[in-house]
Amino acid sequence: MKLPRRNFLQIAAGAAALPVLSRIAWAQTYPTRPVRIIAPTGPGGAPDIIARLIGPWLSHRLGQQFVVENRPGSGNNIGTEAVVRAAPDGYTLLVASSSNAINATLYDKLNFDFLRDIAPVAGLISLPFVMVVNPSVPAKTVPEFIAHAKANPSKISFGSPGIGTPGHVAGELFKIMARVEMIHVPYRGGGAVVSDLLGRQVQVLFGTTSLTVEQVRAGKLRALAVTGATRWEGLPDIPTVGDFVSGYEASSLFGLGAPKQTPAAIIDTLNREINAALDDPKLRTQLVDLGGTLLAGSPADFGKLIADDTEKWGKVIRAANIKAE
Repeated sequence: MKLPRRNFLQIAAGAAALPVLSRIAWAQTYPTRPVRIIAPTGPGGAPDIIARLIGPWLSHRLGQQFVVENRPGSGNNIGTEAVVRAAPDGYTLLVASSSNAINATLYDKLNFDFLRDIAPVAGLISLPFVMVVNPSVPAKTVPEFIAHAKANPSKISFGSPGIGTPGHVAGELFKIMARVEMIHVPYRGGGAVVSDLLGRQVQVLFGTTSLTVEQVRAGKLRALAVTGATRWEGLPDIPTVGDFVSGYEASSLFGLGAPKQTPAAIIDTLNREINAALDDPKLRTQLVDLGGTLLAGSPADFGKLIADDTEKWGKVIRAANIKAE
């Protein structure tokens, strides 16, 4: 039987609308099975720690397991690409960070475009670094360190956990803005650089709070400043770099992302629950104890932070001519 043209068009339109309707219904019942949170580093890294704090909260609130899966390698790119290639259904999430923003410029040939292919879900935390020196360095303040560096051009070395890591670009930004010459010495991980800093093989490090604070409190390293926009309550007597180098700020941002085209209703559900988590006194304390500032806000707010970070670190990478290993 041949259908009249009008009936055919009505049926075709209805069929075309089915995927849209099913996606809306699907989003309204999300989640119906376990969700993977990909931490693109090994166990113990900041993305892993953050994922293991937020995962149980989301499991409790949404009634399904949020399972952390470590996918390290290639400076976070392996784990990130796994999320980019995943189905946009809300069941694979990424702990996105400033490393992704850095990699957008650092790597010439990635198989994805982070800003295009990952949808921002929610910000979680911004972690500053601590500018620390070996006590043998004759400087107790940032101005004294700058004067010492200018009096000894290219004779001071700063270590980092590796080329293109947030600690590396934080040091390069300091070099540019303070107008000093220092030699960068990359290591394979934070522990190795701290060991050599203690042994005087390098003189300065822009390190995470977790990597540096115990050594500072023990008097084995000297903290000159924190790199965030404000002082850190873990070292309340230590000023910021920006107090002496106007406009300087360096922090590592963390939040959750999802594959592009993930339904807005799913992203909104996750965003709402993550913002609730950041208001929970217990979880809030656990996150703040990592040494940072919480990033409550909308998906668009987190997207803007990452986009601004990408632009900022792109300028530093090009100015310092940093090349990926």
